[in-house]
Amino acid sequence: MSSIQFADILAAQQRISPYIKKTPILSSSMLNQWLGHDIFFKAECMQTTGAFKLRGATNFLLKALENNHRPNKIVASSSGNHAQAVAYIGNKLGIPTCIYASESISPIKASATRAYGATLKLYSNRLLADEAVREAAQADHCAWIKPFNDADVVAGQGTVIAESLSELDNIDGIFAPCGGGGLLSGSLIAARSLSPHTQVIGTEPLAANDAADSLRQGKIVNLPTAPETLADGAATPAVGEVTFPYLQALDDFYEVNEEAIKYWTQWLHHILKVHVEPTCAMSMAAVTSWLAKQTSRKRVLVILSGGNISAQSMQMIWQDDYLSDLPSL
Repeated sequence: MSSIQFADILAAQQRISPYIKKTPILSSSMLNQWLGHDIFFKAECMQTTGAFKLRGATNFLLKALENNHRPNKIVASSSGNHAQAVAYIGNKLGIPTCIYASESISPIKASATRAYGATLKLYSNRLLADEAVREAAQADHCAWIKPFNDADVVAGQGTVIAESLSELDNIDGIFAPCGGGGLLSGSLIAARSLSPHTQVIGTEPLAANDAADSLRQGKIVNLPTAPETLADGAATPAVGEVTFPYLQALDDFYEVNEEAIKYWTQWLHHILKVHVEPTCAMSMAAVTSWLAKQTSRKRVLVILSGGNISAQSMQMIWQDDYLSDLPSL
């Protein structure tokens, strides 16, 4: 396991504070009544650029500048939210940015990436995009900001939980989605220091379950093909060497089918009145499965990791009406 410490998260929190929003914590009294537990939602969907990814990208770049390593160019590969984050902070700091992505990138995320001033290069699949960014990063004075497989990025993502647990106490479980594992890794490090009794639990689409397969096999496993899932933020081909040991230390991990992802995306939109991505809504399927096994009232924190959804995804989510089926355990 890499040597990321809680002190690194605290340093990141101070470093990035001028560039990020302190996002609100939401709840629904109706949902709490239905489930019989207290559910809190950290609304990173309301973060600048619409996702938690801004925290890690900003920490990486600002720490490099602190160490007098100002790049002439920034490169990254991403399915969307990391792309926007890198484009945004690069623009803020006046550094040219180029993003490499697959052609399947969400149109809304592609448009936002370009709007933040980045050049966007598209490839037929994610593997080709990753190869292209790896080659581009060889140029002199070029910074490659990886979406999850980097200690400074993980420390930045851990500020979500450091921030949350400064407002909430006695949290029994923290739930977050797993793409490459950066958010979950940072969450685990922060939670173990601030609230050791709190369980940290990951969720992943069943249709893109490389992390779950990796945990079962005890080694990093790649998806054989590009997955088809509404949870596009969790469609990463594989977790990283930096994040995998932290994923192995999680308290539990759930795989969620597409119908449950649609169900909870509809319900969170309805009860919270905020725009949330399917990637983070799927955590609620894990929450209800976990709560069904508990024998006393629990306090749960769910990270709403992003809120950038394409019109096409929205149409797929709302093809069927799930709101007539009330949430329950």
